[in-house]
Amino acid sequence: MNSLLNLINSIVDLYCFTLISYVILSWLIAFKIINPWQPFVRSLINVLSRLHDPILNWIRSAIPNLGGLDISPVILLLAIQFTRNLLFELFI
Repeated sequence: MNSLLNLINSIVDLYCFTLISYVILSWLIAFKIINPWQPFVRSLINVLSRLHDPILNWIRSAIPNLGGLDISPVILLLAIQFTRNLLFELFI
C-alpha cells in the first residue's frame, strides 16, 4: 500500500509542478517576455492547456469574477494539497 501511495504522491507532485509552470508561462506571455508564436512555446502552451484548462475552467465557473485576478490555480493547488493530506491520513 505504501508503494501505491508513493506513486500517487509522485503523480500529484508532477501535476502541481506542471500547473505552476503553466501559470508562470502564461504570465511570461502576458507580459510579452516570450513570444507565443514560436513552435516550442506554442506546443508547450498547448500541452499544458489541455492538461489543466478543463479543471481550471470548472473552478472558474464556480467562483465569482474578481476582475483581472484569476485565483483558480491557487484554489486547485489548495484542493490538491487537502486531498493529498486526507489520503495520507486515511491510509497511513
